[in-house]
Amino acid sequence: MRIPRFPEPAATGTVTIRATPAEAYRIISDPPVMIRFAEEAHRARWLRDATAPAVGARFRGYNRNGLRRWTTTCRVTDATPGRRFAYEVTAPLGIPISRWQYDIEPSGEGCTVTETNWLRVPAWFIPFAILITGVFDRMGTNDTNIDTTLQRLKAHLEAAAAPSVA
Repeated sequence: MRIPRFPEPAATGTVTIRATPAEAYRIISDPPVMIRFAEEAHRARWLRDATAPAVGARFRGYNRNGLRRWTTTCRVTDATPGRRFAYEVTAPLGIPISRWQYDIEPSGEGCTVTETNWLRVPAWFIPFAILITGVFDRMGTNDTNIDTTLQRLKAHLEAAAAPSVA
């Protein structure tokens, strides 16, 4: 099966967080934890013997949109601590869906996290994807969901770093 490669991202977003790149990476690279900040995805679990991010590790994603539910299988392609975490997503039967990538850069306030999504879905599968997910504007939805995810990640990391008031 030929996997289409779209050179331009379908959706992207960036946020500056008052946290170290290592702190951001620790959350971003742990799908069962990171899922708490996502909009469509609601559960993830490592597959086989994987328990931590490593190139080639796989995890299952459980997604929802209203009453619709679907699963994906994800394979980690990049796992550079404090810098990048990325994975390729496939539907059942190995149909390519997308690539998700998180780039982390140090900044004066802590770090900047950029989340980027590329669509990899074959054109023939798009009508099925719409039927399964109920999403007609996948790029627009992913753009909105990226913003939501990054804002939730920021709030979580900054709350964890905030000094407690006695």
